[in-house]
Amino acid sequence: MSVLNNWDQWKQFLDNKLDQAKQGGMAENVISDVAYQVGDYLANEVDPKNEQERVLSDLWKVADEREQHAIANMMVKLVQTDNR
Repeated sequence: MSVLNNWDQWKQFLDNKLDQAKQGGMAENVISDVAYQVGDYLANEVDPKNEQERVLSDLWKVADEREQHAIANMMVKLVQTDNR
């Protein structure tokens, strides 16, 4: 089963990757930029596998770039607080 099929597994996967990035010395602004790039890729190239991903994809597609950065930053914050 892909991590994209289950919302909680997806958030845990993202949290693990964020932890690895931080342990590797990646700065917060770089993490934010990477989160934006991942969000853009997912919204444009990957079919959402659950309701939550569909909502994020739909929001991403109607958002301007500033709002997309905000969505990406909120996802980072969500997985960091949910998985602690």
